[in-house]
Amino acid sequence: MKTTALAAAFGLATATLAAPVLADAEAYVLDASHSQILFSYDHLGFSTTYGLFSGFEGEIQFDADNPAASLVSVSMPVTAMFTGWEERDAHLLSDDFFGADDDDLVTFVSTGIEVTGETTALITGDLTLNGVTQAVVLDTTLNQAGVHPMAQKPWLGFDATTVLKRSDFGVDKFAPFVSDEVAVQISIEAMLADGNPS
Repeated sequence: MKTTALAAAFGLATATLAAPVLADAEAYVLDASHSQILFSYDHLGFSTTYGLFSGFEGEIQFDADNPAASLVSVSMPVTAMFTGWEERDAHLLSDDFFGADDDDLVTFVSTGIEVTGETTALITGDLTLNGVTQAVVLDTTLNQAGVHPMAQKPWLGFDATTVLKRSDFGVDKFAPFVSDEVAVQISIEAMLADGNPS
């Protein structure tokens, strides 16, 4: 079983933070209905194949005064992966690739944040996939922080990108003919958790 012990975004089950929460940070939970992870890879040079994860859960400890002190934690079942073709999904979950069951998770926990601009940052974290943990960097943009016009509570929205190598996680079947590199696009919304002042 390749299940990881945590839950991270990025939070995509229930998260355990990698560091103590600072007093000035506020807890936000992901809005599962408006959070998606899209991945794509080159298929033999003929086409680009797309897939996604959605409906996951996670947590952000957001420090508005010191964004570099914020924390992100996310996790999602591998079996939540969807590419739009059932046979391909079944093959990806087979022993040729993930050999996944319902308990296997993809998890991400941030280990550092480098603020690069007024609304941009590089978020470094530990990504665990297929039982392997590797450091990855998310090129992240804060789209908006404010009061949600319908929910009437504080809300955050982020986009992020990164590129992963399948072989780093032991999922290298058919590489390099099917691209070893996988482009990842992330878009999430998060709401102030109950129990925080609004």
